[in-house]
Amino acid sequence: MSQANGYAATSATAPLAPFSFERREPKPQDVALDVLYCGVCHSDLHTARNEWKNTVYPAVPGHEIVGRVTAVGDLVSKFKVGDIVGVGCMVDSCQHCGSCAEGLEQYCNNGFTGTYNGAEQEGGANTYGGYSNHMVVRESFVLKISHSEADLAAVAPLLCAGITTYSPLRQWKVSPGHKVGIVGLGGLGHMGVKIAAAMGAHVVLFTTSEGKREDALRLGAKEVVVSKNASEMAAHANSLDFILNTVAAPHNLDAFLALLKLDGTMTLVGAPDSPHPSPNVFGLIMRRRRLAGSLIGGIKETQEMLDFCARHSIVSDIESIRMDQIETAYTRMLKSDVKYRFVVDMATL
Repeated sequence: MSQANGYAATSATAPLAPFSFERREPKPQDVALDVLYCGVCHSDLHTARNEWKNTVYPAVPGHEIVGRVTAVGDLVSKFKVGDIVGVGCMVDSCQHCGSCAEGLEQYCNNGFTGTYNGAEQEGGANTYGGYSNHMVVRESFVLKISHSEADLAAVAPLLCAGITTYSPLRQWKVSPGHKVGIVGLGGLGHMGVKIAAAMGAHVVLFTTSEGKREDALRLGAKEVVVSKNASEMAAHANSLDFILNTVAAPHNLDAFLALLKLDGTMTLVGAPDSPHPSPNVFGLIMRRRRLAGSLIGGIKETQEMLDFCARHSIVSDIESIRMDQIETAYTRMLKSDVKYRFVVDMATL
């Protein structure tokens, strides 16, 4: 065992604070890494505050991790000491169910092991995440990073926000000639705009704020629609091939479903703390529209996403913070006061 230092929540009401704990020694199939950068995801806040009612304390959040390999087990073949690598939302799965066999570990029939607040496959011990100075992770859940070293902090959010938006865009085959709507311009939405534009789509950004128009166009949107404006919304009725809805607050889905073409799909990736109002069935059946959901991506697809983003020079728009600023970052996240992702420089731990 080796000692690790990090930041942890010890209860739903306690602020995150310094915390020391033990990591396992690398097994033959493990990669050990020093954490360089860790993105701050809204899921971190939900877990720290036990808003999903499943937190095991103490909880060390963080699942948007970029690090440098410090040791590898005897059976490791893909990585060597000194490599720059990534770790996302999963660190293991059962490896034998149908979903795992298809490379869809995020849908593991027996439940994947989350990078934090997850039960390890062997023994069920609680996992600790990237708000820490080092980690030990199974090789098959470690990812190659090929971005330049200058971009590494901004790469970290790709491990969650990037794959969360890339996976549905890829699954529904977004490509040149498609008209794609992105709903919301936050941590997820700004990645959705960048990735959909790089795939060649004509991107329309839907927002409640006129103030986001200029930024959306800078990120790659061709059009911006203020969704509170009925005439702007009506101008896009029955015209979109696909909508990626990133908003994590309950809202009326019918207004967006009406924008889809025949056989169009709207996929939800935002996770509100209370349900959306139920959509009108006729809005679906009269145009054979589909309402779907999507959860991150498997390891193979996550690697594909990282390689795609490296080729297209895509990273997240970030604000770098110190580890001791995490509570302030959480407060600002709740106010949507960040463009568009906080990233902790772990050298400040």
